[in-house]
Amino acid sequence: MTSTAPRLWDISPPVHEGAPVFPGDTPYRQRWAASIGPGCPVNVSEITLSPHVGAHADAPLHYDADGTTVGDLDLSPFLGTCRVIHAIARGPLIELAHIEHAVDQRLPPRVLVRTYQRAPVDRWDGALAAYAPATIERLAALGVKLVGIDTASIDPADSKTLDSHQVIRRLGLRVLENLVLDDVPEGDYELIALPLKLVSADASPVRAVLRSL
Repeated sequence: MTSTAPRLWDISPPVHEGAPVFPGDTPYRQRWAASIGPGCPVNVSEITLSPHVGAHADAPLHYDADGTTVGDLDLSPFLGTCRVIHAIARGPLIELAHIEHAVDQRLPPRVLVRTYQRAPVDRWDGALAAYAPATIERLAALGVKLVGIDTASIDPADSKTLDSHQVIRRLGLRVLENLVLDDVPEGDYELIALPLKLVSADASPVRAVLRSL
């Protein structure tokens, strides 16, 4: 009897110079601190970037002056079963009605919402779709501990109150942003998206992947 190896979906956008960032944020830059040549056996790069470049996990410190840093977060919300739900072109806010077709009492504790037909990995989208705060409230009531989205923020790009982030703060949820879910069918998967142990940072890049169950 043959067994089928689990399939992996890489749901992280490429990170390089020119990768889109939130306006005013620090873009990715790289230079070579050392290059292979006479007297040097290795290449060593130096990078500068916002921790919100590419797929990333927000820490409470990002939206709460007294919040926990990303290096102090419990890793368990970022690893385990999740459900991918499609709400393509249903913005500007993802309401419960847009995802209720895939919400039931067997909902895993992690939910990732796909809003793009094709994620704009090469440009900034100021009209990004975001979560309605009430949607996050409802998901939390069903036991969800982490929400993710394939846009740069769970709040509208021009929001100054960050209402959905404040729901996350109040309820103690975790968040992943800037995922790429273009090729992922709706359904349940294992999520692996561990943040780096950046002990004083407000966020961390992740290499987010899904694995078939």
